[in-house]
Amino acid sequence: MPYSNDVVFYRLAKRKRRRGHGVRWAVAGRQFSKWFTTEALADNERSMLKQAAKKGESFCTETGQPESVARELKAVSFYDLACEYTDLKWAKAAAKTRQGTSEALAVLAPVLVKSTRGMPNPQELRDALYQWAFHTERRKAGPPPNEYEKAVAWIRANSLKVTELDAPGRRSELIRKALDALALRMDGKPAAAKTVARKRAALSGLLNYAVEKDIFPASPLGKVKWTAPKATDQVDPRRLPGKALMLRLLAAVDEHRPDLTAFYGCAYYAMMRPGEIVALDREACESLPLTGWGKLRFEDSSPRSGSGWTDSGETHDDRQLKHRAEKETRPVPIPPQLVALLRRHLDEFVDPGQDYLFRGKRGGPLSESTYGRVWQEVRRKVLTDKEIERELAGRVYDLRAAGITVGLNGGVPVPELARRAGHSPAVLMNVYAGCLDGDEALWNARLEAAFGGTEPDTEEPDDSPGFAA
Repeated sequence: MPYSNDVVFYRLAKRKRRRGHGVRWAVAGRQFSKWFTTEALADNERSMLKQAAKKGESFCTETGQPESVARELKAVSFYDLACEYTDLKWAKAAAKTRQGTSEALAVLAPVLVKSTRGMPNPQELRDALYQWAFHTERRKAGPPPNEYEKAVAWIRANSLKVTELDAPGRRSELIRKALDALALRMDGKPAAAKTVARKRAALSGLLNYAVEKDIFPASPLGKVKWTAPKATDQVDPRRLPGKALMLRLLAAVDEHRPDLTAFYGCAYYAMMRPGEIVALDREACESLPLTGWGKLRFEDSSPRSGSGWTDSGETHDDRQLKHRAEKETRPVPIPPQLVALLRRHLDEFVDPGQDYLFRGKRGGPLSESTYGRVWQEVRRKVLTDKEIERELAGRVYDLRAAGITVGLNGGVPVPELARRAGHSPAVLMNVYAGCLDGDEALWNARLEAAFGGTEPDTEEPDDSPGFAA
């Protein structure tokens, strides 16, 4: 909505009608007028407009109103704006993004209310918001289910006008209240730093949308100083299995669930994300020679998000590769160890008419619960109690991180390793910088020589990283 400071006021007008006293003014040359039953009312309105102009407020060229008044006229409740924002983002968003946005808004809406009088049970209210109100398809399909009716009616009646979030007297209180809610779990304990950052991004997106709609001149989020929990993207090297341990873990998988050995091998040797492995099909196995290196070509990823959030109604969302355009592929050379695992897997565990390499018992995508459960069973067989407690190789994703770390410490150039892993070089270095510690003795020797000591021994230590033989 356009605004201007080119405002001209005229004397009060008078006419022979019931509402015969008028205020007249012009904004950027466009004439406006407002009529009242008495001269006193008209004079009061004219004074209000002149005071707004004197304070430096811009005037809307479409309505003629001061900016503060024009924005208030466009204001909606936080609940209504959140529903609108959900609908705006739904069609193009990945299932996990839909789920995460809905979860964040379901935390925010109950704290941004006029009153808590008559508030439903917090869990019931959050369920109604998460499962229905901020789920575009379910909300558009019809009224809320019976179990959600009261909660939805209450939030509609009590949700704050979104303009309250930028009111000078309330901005700090409300924004801090919203952010503090995002920083807690339902049980009142602090949420993980990454969870807080993700939910804060959803709030930021909603408030920026309000700016687009001219409800705010600028996002009020940036006007409040709030310290978020410290979050780090860096991988903790203490969680990553070394080469010898990785071989023991894969051997244990081979005894327990040989049909999944190649799955975990893909995470380690090809540095694949679990969702990429689930989507792996015969066509992706571009080259699996009897000897030497092979090649995989990834095109799709199937992250799990729940059937309620995907367009297909399946538990896995068929998406392009992470950070890649649709149909863009990522060719990755794979070492002989993985070639052998995949050749055996295709021979022993993939039926002739089966396309995907890893399937669940009923023929659907291999579920996160299945490969996650099997991995925990294997860890309990191989690791000590202390190693389990410190979460060594705690997630399947840690195998991918271990593979990338092997490449880094083995001297593979960062751009090449980033290409294979599906990262940008900058992100790869930021995430894995703390893992560059496998050659400490070599670097110490070189530094000693640089400081004027003895010549360095150029031979690498016996335990230097490299792909497991």
